[in-house]
Amino acid sequence: MMTNPIRLYDLAAKDDGIRFSPNCWRVRLALAHKGLPVETIPWRFTEKEAISFSGQGKVPVIVDAGRCVVDSWDIAEYLEVTYPDRPSLFNGAAGHALTRFVNEWTENALHPAIARLILPEIHAMLHPKDQDYFKTTREAFFGCSLDDLAAGREAHLATLRQALRPLAATLAQQAYISGAAAAYADHVVFGALQWLRVCSPHDVTSDQPALADWFTRMLNAYDGLAGAMPAAA
Repeated sequence: MMTNPIRLYDLAAKDDGIRFSPNCWRVRLALAHKGLPVETIPWRFTEKEAISFSGQGKVPVIVDAGRCVVDSWDIAEYLEVTYPDRPSLFNGAAGHALTRFVNEWTENALHPAIARLILPEIHAMLHPKDQDYFKTTREAFFGCSLDDLAAGREAHLATLRQALRPLAATLAQQAYISGAAAAYADHVVFGALQWLRVCSPHDVTSDQPALADWFTRMLNAYDGLAGAMPAAA
Protein backbone atom coordinates (compact mmCIF):
# COMPACT_ATOMS: atom_id res chain seq x y z
CA MET A 1 0.00 0.00 0.00
CA MET A 2 1.23 3.44 -0.93
CA THR A 3 2.02 5.64 2.08
CA ASN A 4 3.87 8.68 0.71
CA PRO A 5 2.36 10.96 -1.94
CA ILE A 6 3.96 11.25 -5.35
CA ARG A 7 5.70 14.61 -5.72
CA LEU A 8 4.81 16.56 -8.87
CA TYR A 9 6.74 19.65 -9.92
CA ASP A 10 3.99 21.78 -11.46
CA LEU A 11 4.34 25.01 -13.46
CA ALA A 12 3.00 28.05 -11.55
CA ALA A 13 2.20 31.62 -12.49
CA LYS A 14 3.14 34.64 -10.37
CA ASP A 15 0.47 33.37 -7.99
CA ASP A 16 1.57 29.98 -6.59
CA GLY A 17 -2.01 28.76 -6.74
CA ILE A 18 -2.41 29.27 -10.49
CA ARG A 19 -1.23 26.17 -12.34
CA PHE A 20 -1.60 26.36 -16.11
CA SER A 21 0.70 23.90 -17.88
CA PRO A 22 -1.25 21.58 -20.20
CA ASN A 23 1.31 18.81 -19.72
CA CYS A 24 1.16 19.12 -15.95
CA TRP A 25 -2.63 19.00 -16.07
CA ARG A 26 -2.42 15.71 -17.96
CA VAL A 27 -0.37 14.27 -15.15
CA ARG A 28 -2.58 15.67 -12.39
CA LEU A 29 -5.63 14.07 -14.01
CA ALA A 30 -3.80 10.79 -14.61
CA LEU A 31 -2.83 10.63 -10.94
CA ALA A 32 -6.43 11.37 -9.94
CA HIS A 33 -7.66 8.70 -12.37
CA LYS A 34 -5.36 6.20 -10.68
CA GLY A 35 -6.44 7.41 -7.24
CA LEU A 36 -2.85 8.18 -6.25
CA PRO A 37 -2.02 10.80 -3.62
CA VAL A 38 0.07 13.70 -4.88
CA GLU A 39 1.96 16.67 -3.50
CA THR A 40 2.28 19.43 -6.08
CA ILE A 41 5.32 21.68 -5.87
CA PRO A 42 5.07 25.07 -7.62
CA TRP A 43 7.87 25.59 -10.13
CA ARG A 44 8.74 28.36 -12.54
CA PHE A 45 10.58 28.50 -15.85
CA THR A 46 13.78 29.98 -14.44
CA GLU A 47 13.99 27.59 -11.48
CA LYS A 48 16.07 25.04 -13.41
CA GLU A 49 18.19 24.20 -10.37
CA ALA A 50 15.15 22.95 -8.45
CA ILE A 51 14.71 20.08 -10.93
CA SER A 52 18.36 19.58 -11.90
CA PHE A 53 18.18 16.14 -10.29
CA SER A 54 15.92 15.11 -13.21
CA GLY A 55 18.70 15.67 -15.76
CA GLN A 56 16.68 18.20 -17.77
CA GLY A 57 14.91 21.51 -17.29
CA LYS A 58 11.20 21.11 -17.91
CA VAL A 59 8.12 20.02 -16.00
CA PRO A 60 6.21 17.84 -15.37
CA VAL A 61 8.59 15.89 -13.18
CA ILE A 62 7.37 13.32 -10.68
CA VAL A 63 9.24 11.63 -7.86
CA ASP A 64 7.70 8.36 -6.71
CA ALA A 65 9.39 6.40 -3.92
CA GLY A 66 12.73 7.88 -4.91
CA ARG A 67 12.30 7.30 -8.64
CA CYS A 68 12.23 10.35 -10.93
CA VAL A 69 10.20 10.31 -14.16
CA VAL A 70 9.97 13.19 -16.66
CA ASP A 71 7.76 13.93 -19.71
CA SER A 72 3.98 13.60 -19.48
CA TRP A 73 3.75 10.61 -21.83
CA ASP A 74 6.50 8.73 -20.04
CA ILE A 75 4.87 9.52 -16.71
CA ALA A 76 1.52 8.12 -17.90
CA GLU A 77 3.20 4.92 -19.10
CA TYR A 78 5.09 4.67 -15.80
CA LEU A 79 1.88 5.02 -13.79
CA GLU A 80 0.12 2.41 -15.91
CA VAL A 81 2.90 -0.15 -15.46
CA THR A 82 3.65 0.63 -11.82
CA TYR A 83 0.04 0.68 -10.63
CA PRO A 84 -1.75 -1.96 -12.78
CA ASP A 85 -4.31 -2.68 -10.04
CA ARG A 86 -5.73 0.82 -10.34
CA PRO A 87 -8.01 2.13 -13.14
CA SER A 88 -6.31 1.96 -16.52
CA LEU A 89 -5.20 5.07 -18.37
CA PHE A 90 -5.16 3.33 -21.76
CA ASN A 91 -7.60 0.40 -21.58
CA GLY A 92 -5.38 -2.09 -23.36
CA ALA A 93 -2.92 -2.17 -26.24
CA ALA A 94 -5.32 -0.75 -28.83
CA GLY A 95 -6.24 2.10 -26.52
CA HIS A 96 -2.58 2.79 -25.84
CA ALA A 97 -1.85 3.01 -29.56
CA LEU A 98 -4.78 5.34 -30.27
CA THR A 99 -3.91 7.51 -27.28
CA ARG A 100 -0.41 7.95 -28.69
CA PHE A 101 -2.00 9.44 -31.81
CA VAL A 102 -4.17 11.76 -29.70
CA ASN A 103 -1.06 12.81 -27.79
CA GLU A 104 0.84 13.63 -30.98
CA TRP A 105 -2.13 15.48 -32.53
CA THR A 106 -2.54 17.56 -29.40
CA GLU A 107 1.13 18.50 -29.17
CA ASN A 108 1.64 19.17 -32.89
CA ALA A 109 -1.71 20.71 -33.90
CA LEU A 110 -3.75 21.78 -30.89
CA HIS A 111 -1.00 23.20 -28.66
CA PRO A 112 0.47 25.51 -31.35
CA ALA A 113 -3.00 26.79 -32.25
CA ILE A 114 -3.74 27.60 -28.61
CA ALA A 115 -0.27 29.03 -27.97
CA ARG A 116 -0.56 31.59 -30.77
CA LEU A 117 -3.77 32.79 -29.18
CA ILE A 118 -2.73 32.98 -25.52
CA LEU A 119 1.03 33.59 -25.28
CA PRO A 120 0.59 37.33 -24.61
CA GLU A 121 -1.81 36.56 -21.75
CA ILE A 122 0.55 33.97 -20.31
CA HIS A 123 3.41 36.46 -20.34
CA ALA A 124 1.33 38.90 -18.29
CA MET A 125 0.48 36.34 -15.60
CA LEU A 126 4.01 35.02 -15.06
CA HIS A 127 6.30 35.83 -12.16
CA PRO A 128 8.49 38.80 -13.22
CA LYS A 129 11.62 36.63 -13.04
CA ASP A 130 10.17 34.39 -15.76
CA GLN A 131 8.91 37.04 -18.18
CA ASP A 132 12.12 37.80 -20.10
CA TYR A 133 12.91 34.11 -20.49
CA PHE A 134 9.41 33.34 -21.67
CA LYS A 135 9.28 36.23 -24.15
CA THR A 136 12.69 35.45 -25.65
CA THR A 137 12.14 31.70 -26.04
CA ARG A 138 8.58 31.92 -27.37
CA GLU A 139 9.30 34.69 -29.83
CA ALA A 140 12.26 32.70 -31.16
CA PHE A 141 10.12 29.57 -31.50
CA PHE A 142 7.23 31.24 -33.31
CA GLY A 143 9.35 33.68 -35.29
CA CYS A 144 7.38 36.76 -34.30
CA SER A 145 6.84 39.05 -31.35
CA LEU A 146 4.21 38.65 -28.66
CA ASP A 147 2.73 41.94 -29.90
CA ASP A 148 2.39 40.45 -33.39
CA LEU A 149 0.63 37.42 -31.93
CA ALA A 150 -1.77 39.69 -30.04
CA ALA A 151 -2.52 41.65 -33.20
CA GLY A 152 -3.49 38.44 -35.01
CA ARG A 153 -5.81 37.25 -32.24
CA GLU A 154 -8.98 36.96 -34.35
CA ALA A 155 -7.22 34.89 -37.01
CA HIS A 156 -5.67 32.64 -34.36
CA LEU A 157 -9.07 32.16 -32.74
CA ALA A 158 -10.60 31.12 -36.07
CA THR A 159 -7.77 28.66 -36.66
CA LEU A 160 -8.29 27.09 -33.25
CA ARG A 161 -12.03 26.74 -33.75
CA GLN A 162 -11.36 24.96 -37.04
CA ALA A 163 -8.86 22.61 -35.38
CA LEU A 164 -11.47 21.63 -32.77
CA ARG A 165 -14.16 20.59 -35.26
CA PRO A 166 -13.13 16.91 -35.49
CA LEU A 167 -13.09 16.75 -31.69
CA ALA A 168 -16.58 18.24 -31.45
CA ALA A 169 -17.86 15.83 -34.12
CA THR A 170 -16.40 12.87 -32.23
CA LEU A 171 -17.94 13.95 -28.94
CA ALA A 172 -21.32 14.33 -30.61
CA GLN A 173 -21.24 10.55 -31.08
CA GLN A 174 -19.64 9.34 -27.85
CA ALA A 175 -19.36 10.62 -24.31
CA TYR A 176 -15.57 10.77 -24.13
CA ILE A 177 -12.62 10.66 -26.50
CA SER A 178 -11.77 7.30 -24.93
CA GLY A 179 -15.33 6.00 -25.37
CA ALA A 180 -17.83 5.45 -22.57
CA ALA A 181 -15.57 6.81 -19.82
CA ALA A 182 -12.66 9.23 -19.54
CA ALA A 183 -9.09 7.98 -19.80
CA TYR A 184 -5.70 9.41 -20.70
CA ALA A 185 -6.71 10.54 -24.21
CA ASP A 186 -9.28 12.78 -22.54
CA HIS A 187 -6.69 14.04 -20.06
CA VAL A 188 -4.36 15.02 -22.90
CA VAL A 189 -6.90 17.04 -24.86
CA PHE A 190 -8.56 18.48 -21.79
CA GLY A 191 -5.17 19.64 -20.50
CA ALA A 192 -4.80 21.80 -23.61
CA LEU A 193 -8.23 23.38 -23.16
CA GLN A 194 -7.65 23.85 -19.43
CA TRP A 195 -4.49 25.76 -20.39
CA LEU A 196 -6.66 28.06 -22.49
CA ARG A 197 -9.31 28.38 -19.76
CA VAL A 198 -6.83 29.33 -17.02
CA CYS A 199 -4.79 31.77 -19.12
CA SER A 200 -7.29 33.49 -21.40
CA PRO A 201 -10.96 34.51 -21.49
CA HIS A 202 -11.46 33.19 -25.04
CA ASP A 203 -14.30 30.66 -25.16
CA VAL A 204 -14.03 27.98 -27.84
CA THR A 205 -16.41 25.36 -26.47
CA SER A 206 -19.81 26.97 -25.82
CA ASP A 207 -20.81 27.12 -29.50
CA GLN A 208 -20.30 23.33 -29.80
CA PRO A 209 -22.77 21.67 -27.38
CA ALA A 210 -21.15 18.22 -27.34
CA LEU A 211 -17.69 19.70 -26.80
CA ALA A 212 -19.03 22.03 -24.09
CA ASP A 213 -20.75 19.13 -22.29
CA TRP A 214 -17.58 17.02 -22.37
CA PHE A 215 -15.49 19.93 -21.14
CA THR A 216 -17.89 20.50 -18.23
CA ARG A 217 -17.80 16.81 -17.31
CA MET A 218 -14.01 16.90 -17.31
CA LEU A 219 -13.99 20.01 -15.11
CA ASN A 220 -16.22 18.17 -12.65
CA ALA A 221 -14.37 14.84 -12.83
CA TYR A 222 -12.23 13.55 -9.99
CA ASP A 223 -14.15 15.56 -7.38
CA GLY A 224 -13.89 18.74 -9.42
CA LEU A 225 -10.09 18.80 -9.50
CA ALA A 226 -9.77 20.87 -12.68
CA GLY A 227 -12.83 22.99 -12.07
CA ALA A 228 -11.40 24.18 -8.75
CA MET A 229 -8.66 26.02 -10.66
CA PRO A 230 -9.93 29.58 -11.36
CA ALA A 231 -10.57 30.51 -14.97
CA ALA A 232 -9.11 33.66 -16.46
CA ALA A 233 -11.27 36.73 -15.94
